[in-house]
Amino acid sequence: MAGTQPDVNFRFLAQPTDVNFGGKVHGGMAMKWIDQAGYACAVGWSGAYCVTVSVSGIQFIAPILIGDLVTVKARLIHTGTSSMHLLVDVFARDLKASDERLCTSCVMVFVALDAPDGRPTPVPAWTPQSEEARQLQIYARKLAEMTREMEREVAAHRPPATTDISA
Repeated sequence: MAGTQPDVNFRFLAQPTDVNFGGKVHGGMAMKWIDQAGYACAVGWSGAYCVTVSVSGIQFIAPILIGDLVTVKARLIHTGTSSMHLLVDVFARDLKASDERLCTSCVMVFVALDAPDGRPTPVPAWTPQSEEARQLQIYARKLAEMTREMEREVAAHRPPATTDISA
């Protein structure tokens, strides 16, 4: 049922296949986990198939080690007509310790698509229920405006497309 799941938590152990040559989970694996948790949260809220539109402000703050208990938390912080903005944080902790550390954080935007045509479809509106949620919604709106400005800047400096494929 759409509109019933504003947050998702994934928990699992970091495995040897997740790490780079330095023995720490590589960024690509953390990004995969972020995308999976974000997708589950977006689909749970919208009740529709969703696609990732953007990932903003991704920060790799602390390493994740083999055997760490990893928690990926995705929560809804803003909705548009067909879009959902999610705050996604990745935490880790050594199973022998109680201190959980923030390892990675970002804001993702997903768009819900309808089944027959794959076109954007409306999502249930989300209303913040706490002061913290209101502040996160303001943050999401600021990031959206910054993203639009960055897109305008990139478009202004993009080289013209060539149509001659033999060039």
